[in-house]
Amino acid sequence: MAKRNNSHIPMSDALNEFIKENKLQKGMDKVDVKNAWVKLMGNGVNNYTTGVELRNETLFVSLSSSVLREELSLGKTKIITLLNEELGKDLVKKIVLR
Repeated sequence: MAKRNNSHIPMSDALNEFIKENKLQKGMDKVDVKNAWVKLMGNGVNNYTTGVELRNETLFVSLSSSVLREELSLGKTKIITLLNEELGKDLVKKIVLR
């Protein structure tokens, strides 16, 4: 029977340790990037966003509006900067709008 560890640690530390031990960080990063996109882009863009997926360091965003796709493609560098600032780490290096 495993010995119970009676030391008290903050819940956030316990969760981070669990995530690290179970190699779940990539999955968490994917969720965090989606949430950051929704938060930063607002309803105007989110209404036309049909998919957001992080693969390696590339964010693939599916949009239902070609006009919006063109508009956002002009600001890719700024979007990457804003997303990484929101996430607190450099997860996104490239954005592909489709």
